[in-house]
Amino acid sequence: MLFITNRYPQQGIETKIGRDFDFDLDENAASNSVFFCERKKKGNYQEVGSEAFLNRLKQTRYRQLLIYIHGFSNMPEEVFSGASEFQALCNKKKSGEVLVIPVIWPCDNDKGIVSDYWDDQKSADMSAFSYARVLEKFIKWRNSEKFNPENDPCLKRMNVLAHSMGNRVLRETLATWNKYDLANGVPLVFRNTFLVAADIVNESLQVGERGEHICYSARNVVVYHASDDLALRASKVSNLKNKIASRRLGHTGPEDMGVVPTNVYSVDCDDVNNRYDKKGHSYFRSGTRKGQPGKVFEHIFATLLKGRVYPDDEFRRTSIVRK
Repeated sequence: MLFITNRYPQQGIETKIGRDFDFDLDENAASNSVFFCERKKKGNYQEVGSEAFLNRLKQTRYRQLLIYIHGFSNMPEEVFSGASEFQALCNKKKSGEVLVIPVIWPCDNDKGIVSDYWDDQKSADMSAFSYARVLEKFIKWRNSEKFNPENDPCLKRMNVLAHSMGNRVLRETLATWNKYDLANGVPLVFRNTFLVAADIVNESLQVGERGEHICYSARNVVVYHASDDLALRASKVSNLKNKIASRRLGHTGPEDMGVVPTNVYSVDCDDVNNRYDKKGHSYFRSGTRKGQPGKVFEHIFATLLKGRVYPDDEFRRTSIVRK
């Protein structure tokens, strides 16, 4: 499995193509360097470099790419487990359609959810500079006559799925990219952006707010939310303790659908989230049985296939996932 990370390796930050890559799990600071790697098997990783990484994605048999940004307090093998489960579900639905590419940012492995939460927020924010560089590398590669000549362009469809605090990583990455690298705003990079159990404030997607660039970077932005998400309740408690009082996007969906861009869609998952996951937080992969797609996954995959959230009703922007 190919992956991108800004976690520090034990071998040092200098890129060496083909070297072993071992995560330094005790270091949760965000590296300014970014590493393009491959997981050979559990605990066995190798650095492949950005050029070979992007060329392999272009040449893969899969028609679409899905960048997967994990949530807080996830160690690398936990991320790979979730990504592999999602990949298997995609393959089961349609072979050769969607390739999952995890983005691994540096979570803390300390004990205690509150301390982890605040450490991870800082790492999520600092990771923005690293992943803005990834987007710059991608745009430069995509526009390169050497790698993508006019007679052989890269035709892969790009999508992103951000889970929990991974939404903060995505939000800050696009805001940072826009501020430091772009002259005319964020370009349309993604076909679909899926925001699942998003641990950011529910006004984030409004014009003028920090997350507005998420809307500009994608054709469709689909928000999956559930009011009884227990992990986000813990997030809310942590924020209240630090005198930050705002409802989370993953609890309510957008605060006001009338003031977010029209490419934003809201999907209420209250009926199924706790049936798929005890905390009601990781409900976007398997359903009641692991390895069998849940209804939220079915909705995500249908959107990936069709490129439209509600193809039979162009004006519809909200729905409920039923049992």
